[in-house]
Amino acid sequence: MIYGDGIRMRAIERADVPNFVRWLNDPETRQFLLLFKPLSTMDEERWVERLADRDDYIFAFEALIEDRWVPLGNVGLHDIDWKNSSAAFGIFLGEKQFWGQGYGTRATRLMLQFAFDTLNLHRVELEVFAFNPRAMRAYEKAGFRLEGTRREAFFQDGKYWDAYRMAILRDEFRAEESEI
Repeated sequence: MIYGDGIRMRAIERADVPNFVRWLNDPETRQFLLLFKPLSTMDEERWVERLADRDDYIFAFEALIEDRWVPLGNVGLHDIDWKNSSAAFGIFLGEKQFWGQGYGTRATRLMLQFAFDTLNLHRVELEVFAFNPRAMRAYEKAGFRLEGTRREAFFQDGKYWDAYRMAILRDEFRAEESEI
């Protein structure tokens, strides 16, 4: 396990599947992800089984709440490019009652610490949709900077939305960490 400020990341287990299915089938949660159709337990079980064969680092993350570890979502580094020392970042916080309380920002910082200090990556990037300003604020708090816009790149609810590209470099993260 990897521990941070009231947050921990751990390997995903089969026992996580019911939570993931519940979270990812909630339209309010799913709207912020690339998922657009209902997810079956069998689909998610297959995804968990394939994790061992992927060159991604995807963890369940939990928060210490009232003296117990509560599962909140997952966080990951995807599409790792070892030559250029970069990866794509993704996170979702499935327990909606904990949205807006800083858990996502803390989990993001913990994953960035893992990316830069353990994996020796140089750059981590992400994409966030224009209709998700809460996520943009969390990413900015974690040190990500806006790099560009993919105009009307994502279709949802009968409308095309812009997708923003954000990234953080190892030196920027270390500078942010020294200020905290």
